[in-house]
Amino acid sequence: MKKLSIGWFSFSCCEDSTIIFTELLNDHYKEWKQIIDFRSILVMQRKESLHSFDVAFVEGAITSKEQEKKLKQIRSVSKKLVAIGNCACSGFPSGQRNDFDPAKQDEIAFLLVRFAYAERVQKLADIVTVDDYVSGCPMNEQGFLTILNKYLKEFGVIA
Repeated sequence: MKKLSIGWFSFSCCEDSTIIFTELLNDHYKEWKQIIDFRSILVMQRKESLHSFDVAFVEGAITSKEQEKKLKQIRSVSKKLVAIGNCACSGFPSGQRNDFDPAKQDEIAFLLVRFAYAERVQKLADIVTVDDYVSGCPMNEQGFLTILNKYLKEFGVIA
């Protein structure tokens, strides 16, 4: 039986959408394990791997060159990429620091250096092509299920 291969990735955010996804797994795991190949999801596995995905679900804003590089890797091995949650979709609230006044920017400058953060926070679409969006903080649960079902059909897993 054909399965939809997916990955779930998280960058700079509060990971509330990952919590919602985990709760959805509690409700749907028996059904989904028959039709979804969970290839890389850290809340379910010990380590993350980047190989071919039908769909990569990506939560969080991009706050460093290292994250930008990883996002590009994810995009390169994914047929579709879905931005999950407000930070991934719009860069906010993680991107609030982009609008700090000069005094506040000076106050946090040492943190940017200490953690190798980029000067500006970026949403996913600033860096890669995003095929779909599920907004919300946390993500809209029904919106996620709609997108998941769309790709299950598009990839021929369900009718």
